[in-house]
Amino acid sequence: MGLEAELAAARDLDVAALANSIETIGFECTRCGACCKGHGEDHTATVFPDEVREIQDAEYDWRDVARPMPFGLPEDAHDDEETPKAETFEWALRTDSCGDCTFYAHGDGDDSGACTIYGDRPLICRTYPFSIGDGDERQHDESGGLGTTEPMGGVVEQEGMVRAHECEGLGRDISREDAEELAATLKQRTIRELEEAIGVRDNYEPTDVDGVVIHDSEGQKRPDGSVLE
Repeated sequence: MGLEAELAAARDLDVAALANSIETIGFECTRCGACCKGHGEDHTATVFPDEVREIQDAEYDWRDVARPMPFGLPEDAHDDEETPKAETFEWALRTDSCGDCTFYAHGDGDDSGACTIYGDRPLICRTYPFSIGDGDERQHDESGGLGTTEPMGGVVEQEGMVRAHECEGLGRDISREDAEELAATLKQRTIRELEEAIGVRDNYEPTDVDGVVIHDSEGQKRPDGSVLE
């Protein structure tokens, strides 16, 4: 199925049906923070360019929020022009030295396990542990292709179009109101992912410059978010 056909199908998704599936699976966030942690590897939750700018409004720099998606980049790639020529697609939320999302609050007390940008968190975070599946089972191609990514965890359950990923909150009671709100956000995320993928494809231009280049729906950028001249 082509991206345009997938986008048309996503726009036709029935929110009530998605909510039914979410209700059947069941979910309540336990604030365990597992989906925010790298678990020995770098956390790779996708963040779109407009989402980066929304988080930036809270007085962050682009590099504080996002980093180049590591798929396709050499392990020694750096955020500067001294890195040999390297290209990747899309952005991931910035991680700390432990590989966890940099916006995850560690430590004790009421703030432990909390998201410090909760009101501006990306769509992938708002909808975890759920995603939308289809006949082609879109996944991120680790060579740097277009598709979707998950913060962590494989699919452990599927109900209709809704896939549930590893999370200790699965199977818990969820109200109809919360299920419908989550379903609507899940539909929004699916549409947004496909629009982004189409934008990346249509705006892609090969580059021949030193340093890391990131291709997103707005064109070619440097790791600091600046447009490649």
